[in-house]
Amino acid sequence: MHVIPLNTDNSPSVILEMIFRLKIKNVMTKDVKTAERNSSMRHIQEIMKQERITGVPIVEGSRLMGIVSMEDLLSAMEQGKIEESARHNMTRNVIVLEEDMPLSFAINYMDKYHYGRFPVLNIHKKLVGIITSRDIVNHLLLEMNTEMTRLEELIPKTKAENDGPVKMNFMCHRFDFENAGRASTEIKKALKKRQIDRKIIRRIAVASYELEINQVVHSKGGRMKFDLNSDSVKITAADNGPGIENVEKALTEGFSTANDWIRSLGFGAGMGLPNVMRVSDEFNIESIAGEGTVVSCLIYTHPEKEKGEKE
Repeated sequence: MHVIPLNTDNSPSVILEMIFRLKIKNVMTKDVKTAERNSSMRHIQEIMKQERITGVPIVEGSRLMGIVSMEDLLSAMEQGKIEESARHNMTRNVIVLEEDMPLSFAINYMDKYHYGRFPVLNIHKKLVGIITSRDIVNHLLLEMNTEMTRLEELIPKTKAENDGPVKMNFMCHRFDFENAGRASTEIKKALKKRQIDRKIIRRIAVASYELEINQVVHSKGGRMKFDLNSDSVKITAADNGPGIENVEKALTEGFSTANDWIRSLGFGAGMGLPNVMRVSDEFNIESIAGEGTVVSCLIYTHPEKEKGEKE
């Protein structure tokens, strides 16, 4: 089941404003990977594997003829029809959306039909995009970040609070998406009170959020620890397993062990640890397969101690 963790009834007003302001064409993926009716199911399987997607629209020119979902592909494999053409295995009764519909329509459709993707047509009934739950979540996160930055700039500057050492600890639980991001939010609040440069706060927030989400998605649970000093912040993320079999691969951009369900929620793109390394001044990772992983990173909070631009 593909679920977007918000709805159009009781979400915060700022999110509702974004949902009703945006149209599907503002959020959808326009570079749609398609196949023809005569394409084999094996060929479509390769498209899904290479593009890391779970559905391929079947077209004739720009006209939508059907769609092959992961369920259709698995069914073809089980029945020994993997070499057959898509025309005999695709889903023909496809529910579609139109590009000028409000984004709220897409959210309501996903809640109603429990599909992870919907083809998008233009006024001429031609396929122009596809929208997934991942598209919606990622776009709303970007919109909210932009809005928060704008609002923060309107807040009058106050005298910085004491910059003495502070320790903060947070527990993370497996698949606890409701609370994912709480530790990152709290560390941002603490840094803003110290009037740390906004770009540095952003780097620390990126590292914190990526490590926190990694624990929620990939581990059996763990702890986030923050050590705030006068000139730096050290983040330590220690989990209870299962550990990383190949640390070198895990540090490679795009490498991920996330399943389709996790990907459908907008996570598991394989950029977590690489992003943490990118924004850190010092980075270290230790992992034992079957036991757990400890990641630590240090970020200096004063520009004169930065080792370079970290955008």
